[in-house]
Amino acid sequence: MKVKIGLKCSDCEDINYSTTKNAKTNTEKLELKKFCPRENKHTLHKEIKLKS
Repeated sequence: MKVKIGLKCSDCEDINYSTTKNAKTNTEKLELKKFCPRENKHTLHKEIKLKS
């Protein structure tokens, strides 16, 4: 089952990206280094649940 998730910047607390993931195969929280346009640099983005 695909679940909608958001990627929230750990520095500025903005939700900059949204994506989907398979909840059955990927049970751990997703953490990626992505570009934050507000900070204008690459920062750690952590998974949060989006309201669907």
